[in-house]
Parts: sequence; C-alpha cells; structure tokens
Amino acid sequence: MTASFSTVLLAADAAAPQQSPTQNLWMMLGPALLVFMFIFMMSSQRKRTRQQEEMLKTLKSGDKVSTTSGIIGTIVTVKDRSVSIRSEDSKLEVLKSSVTEVLERKADPAEAKERKAEPAEAKS
Repeated sequence: MTASFSTVLLAADAAAPQQSPTQNLWMMLGPALLVFMFIFMMSSQRKRTRQQEEMLKTLKSGDKVSTTSGIIGTIVTVKDRSVSIRSEDSKLEVLKSSVTEVLERKADPAEAKERKAEPAEAKS
C-alpha cells in the first residue's frame, strides 16, 4: 500500500505544471513592489500633513479660509486651538484643524511696499 501511495505522489508531481522563470520573477518582485508602493504612499501622506500643519501655524486675522464643513469666511481672531471666522452676518468659532485651505492671504503692509517697489526696479 505504501509503495502505491509513493507512486501516486511521484505521478502527481510529474503531472504538475512547471513554473516558468517569469512566474518565479513575479513571485519575488511582487512583494517588493507592494512594499515600495506602501512607502511611497506614506511619504506623500507625511508631506501633506506637514503642509497642513505649516498652513495652520501661519493663519492670521484677515485671511479668507475654507473649512471642512464648507464654510467660507474671514478670520477675525486666532487662538491656540481655534479661530473665529466671520461669514456674512455670522461669527463662528471653529477648531484650527477644521480649516482646510487659505483662499486669500491678507497682505502685510511690509509685503505690499515690497510688491510696489518690485515693478519700479524692473522698469529701470
């Protein structure tokens, strides 16, 4: 009985299709490609998080912003964790983390003077 069982195993092994070299290559490179894609996605997520943190640090009164809930308004005051936004006739206090983008920056007087000076220098 054991001799016939080993004969069946040998016959099954001989009948099994052999893997081609390209199949072996994909079996080795497939996991490596998945790891590379994962690392790439994580680095782009970290970059986006850093940009969001930097944007939240630079919020100031007079900036026009948009929130995650779709509210568009102008910042009135900036606190440690929240900002007060005026939108039409309403004044809202929202968390800084809910600000998704700055639509317009309020120009500093020093920046405005630099911008006016630049075209004059370019003409000379």
